[in-house]
Amino acid sequence: MAKVILNEVRKHFGNVKALDGINLTIEEGLFVVLLGPSGCGKTTLMRCISGLEKLTDGKILFDDADVSNTAPKDRNVAMVFQSYAVWPHMKVRDNIAYPLKLKKVPKKEIEERVKWVAELLHISELLDRFPSQLSGGQRQRVAVARAIVHRPKVLLMDEPLSNLDALLRVRMRSELRKLHDQVKVTTVYVTHDQTEAMTMGDKIAVMNAGRIIQYGTPEEIYRRPKTIFVAGFVGSPQMNFLPMKVTSSGNQFFAENFGLRIPLRTDPRKDRLTVGIRPEHIFLEQPGNSVSIGATVYFAEKLMSETVLHLMIDGDTTIVVKVPYDLSVEENDKMQVYVDLNRIHFFDPATGERIEL
Repeated sequence: MAKVILNEVRKHFGNVKALDGINLTIEEGLFVVLLGPSGCGKTTLMRCISGLEKLTDGKILFDDADVSNTAPKDRNVAMVFQSYAVWPHMKVRDNIAYPLKLKKVPKKEIEERVKWVAELLHISELLDRFPSQLSGGQRQRVAVARAIVHRPKVLLMDEPLSNLDALLRVRMRSELRKLHDQVKVTTVYVTHDQTEAMTMGDKIAVMNAGRIIQYGTPEEIYRRPKTIFVAGFVGSPQMNFLPMKVTSSGNQFFAENFGLRIPLRTDPRKDRLTVGIRPEHIFLEQPGNSVSIGATVYFAEKLMSETVLHLMIDGDTTIVVKVPYDLSVEENDKMQVYVDLNRIHFFDPATGERIEL
């Protein structure tokens, strides 16, 4: 295991700033997820950590050792790719053992380690098969086994579940997380899937345009998003964002629009705010500290486990609300919903930054 420190890491491809000053410390043994949209720099950052990409500027340290210019083979890292990347002409046993043979590990130790990792990943019965005889999930297990068999300091995973079907992805998420809890290797996992990030990561680095926008635990990212981008990217369905004007009555300030009048704890010193409300924090029955809003049903997504309502407020603005699956509604139905004031978020509409009010 190693502590990974990224100090002002930059990677440019011509005029394109793929990474634009990344600062990040990944503590030893953590499972850290790099989360963001396509093209945000996630995979480039992982390739820089592995040594497959040369830095334009900055430093990468493993513990106290500067590995910025160290060859990939000398960093003691392992990678698992989106494609399974197992050698088709080798049996599973030989695929897993190959990194150890390259390091000239004694034959007896190779056998012991292959047996250990095969048992860990529940593929012992597959050791004498060729990859063509395996399912996609089994091949991905082989790829993971090959990555951890030589006990790397850092394990890098680049969207390893993308090629699996939905049910297998769910099962593999839990297996990879349990595997990490057993081997405790420092892990960096790239994905654009927020569900993977929230369920697997000890910490999440939300990236956009070559920068890390927020780094924290899944709970911190969900409950206190630092910007409108983070708030909108994490959560499904996406957070509702409502433009509001600031009004006052005596010493009390309010955010007002769409028939909503939300009291503010302090003077925001701004004329306008963006109010963020997650769909799961709008209710059909009035919670303790709430305000109500009249709405018209525009569309209902019946997902069986729940229903997602798209509601029109104030004529032409849509908000999304999660409600119980058995709620009977029709398009154009009128209804009253309640916004939980203890769970709303305020943002500066000019900068997108979170405001504490």
